[in-house]
Amino acid sequence: MPYRLLPLRFDRINVHEVFVCNEAGEFLVLHANDFSMLVNQQLTSKSSSFLDLKAKQFLTDTELEPVIEMLATKYRTKKSFLDNFTALHMVVPTLKCNSNCKYCQVSRKDVTTKGFTMNKTTARRIVDLIFKSPSPCIKIEFQGGEPLLEFRIIKYIIEYAEWVNLFKKKDLEFVICTNLTLMTDKMLRYLKGHRIYISTSLDGPKDLHNMNRPLQNDSDSYNLLIDRIKLCRNYLGNDSVSALMTTTRHSLSRLNDVVDEYLSQGFNSIFIRSLNPYGFAKKDGESFTYKIEDFINAYKKTLNYIIDINLRGTHFVEGFATLLLTRILTPFSTGFVDMQSPAGVAISGVIYNYDGNVYVSDEARMLASTGDKNFLMGNVNNKTYPELFNSEFLCSLISKSCLECLPECSWCAYQSFCGADPVRNYSEQGDIIGNRATSEVCKKNKEIIKFLLDLVKNGDQRVQKVFWSWITRHPISPEKGGDR
Repeated sequence: MPYRLLPLRFDRINVHEVFVCNEAGEFLVLHANDFSMLVNQQLTSKSSSFLDLKAKQFLTDTELEPVIEMLATKYRTKKSFLDNFTALHMVVPTLKCNSNCKYCQVSRKDVTTKGFTMNKTTARRIVDLIFKSPSPCIKIEFQGGEPLLEFRIIKYIIEYAEWVNLFKKKDLEFVICTNLTLMTDKMLRYLKGHRIYISTSLDGPKDLHNMNRPLQNDSDSYNLLIDRIKLCRNYLGNDSVSALMTTTRHSLSRLNDVVDEYLSQGFNSIFIRSLNPYGFAKKDGESFTYKIEDFINAYKKTLNYIIDINLRGTHFVEGFATLLLTRILTPFSTGFVDMQSPAGVAISGVIYNYDGNVYVSDEARMLASTGDKNFLMGNVNNKTYPELFNSEFLCSLISKSCLECLPECSWCAYQSFCGADPVRNYSEQGDIIGNRATSEVCKKNKEIIKFLLDLVKNGDQRVQKVFWSWITRHPISPEKGGDR
């Protein structure tokens, strides 16, 4: 019988090659002649291209129903992040901060400013709301401002959440996102008795970090940060502290130096993050911004640098590439809220502000700090869980964030590896759907995905081993000759 084509998307890489991908993220690179024969029903059943396409459910010459069942199973696996609903709950104890970050995305308030701090009544209602989530896993992440300025509220939430969890029996963990400069031995002794992880910010070597992230009363935040990282590790263990960096114009040409700094400080991973257009970064960030094309080029060079570090025997992971490679090379979903379809807003992660206001994402909270509350879900003090999480507003927002039915995304060959971010679209382009032709996020994601696919396609087995070591978090054995 003649074969049947199943749904696929494609992109002509060059005159000789065509990238094809199906609904489940299975992909192949075909010779242009084979692609032409495929769509014109001319491939012979014994050709290698036919067999490869059949194995990955691009076509079938047998009964259709079992093939559709297999494709549906793979698709459900890719979308399994939807199974448990909201697992990540970000809480802002205070908007006050002792840092003076030049690109601050949340428009933080000075330490001396009155107000902008959560009270215990609001904190208790937030915890009660969090445990109404059907997710078996709950992560409470303290954001800021600088959350350590209100350590009493952090303690209250931790202890109340642990008490509630005696009955709910969720897999509960806590993360404190902090600049670490206020961390003390007393705080760490408390944190050691609970399931607490620390996330901090390290923007690179001393000069870069101090330029980007000075304190309000001291331009040298770097030395204090490094000292506190060591202190945290002494109390909580070497793997208790992770770090994030933000790429500014000043660090764009020095990303290799940033990687070296992370290595020298004992970190085994980095997430090369571009600047987001929120808060002070949008209002006053001209001296820190750059063209997205410059970031893409710098990212590619630095990723190659990181790959070579791994080939020389040092296990060091780049987070964004690992996220994308997991989607490209495995059938599994990833929990990265900013890149999901439908978008992860509220249904994967949500944020509770110091005043009890609930926003669909941290970026939505950042917009609200400048007066734009279009993504406000409501307030814990006067809204119930169903009113917040099953509202017409939220259902409408999520329904408009499915790549499968968005303009341009719906036919993009790389759709399975990407995700929607309606808040970023709105901030950048004034529309939650956005225009992909002018979207910086689309340009960045697509170019980096294509770059990774090219590295996979080239077939260097050593590079493949590095990629799988990132996905599985298992170091590879060192090999001679790190140069590629």
